[in-house]
Amino acid sequence: MKSGICTFLTFQDHNAEEAMCFYVELFDNSKVVAVQRYGTDGPGKEGTIISAIFELNGTRFMCSDSFIQHDWNFTPAISNWVECETEEELTRLYNALMENGDVKMPMDNYEFSQQFAFVEDRFGVSWQLNLEFEGSGSV
Repeated sequence: MKSGICTFLTFQDHNAEEAMCFYVELFDNSKVVAVQRYGTDGPGKEGTIISAIFELNGTRFMCSDSFIQHDWNFTPAISNWVECETEEELTRLYNALMENGDVKMPMDNYEFSQQFAFVEDRFGVSWQLNLEFEGSGSV
């Protein structure tokens, strides 16, 4: 892996692969790059992810299934910002990510955005979905 910074997601319910595959399928231009799994010798549950690298629309992420049960989990204070080019894209992502998740801010016209939503998906990962409008530029 090249030197740089990427988001690392630590899953505690042995669902890192399920989440990673869900995200890769959901976002365009996405792929799983590499996966390392625990074997029979542990310390994690056999077949779960030690470390995986994946890309969501060209942005690199990493994830793992933690074999240590931590006192913390994901928090909405850290979220993924997604610039959507169309209302259809925003609606598709919103509907998929909110399924069995939690809507923090429903899709609406807010003072800072013509169309915006903030959701926590079923894995506990938070997403801010914004409709990019002409002249706004990207973050």
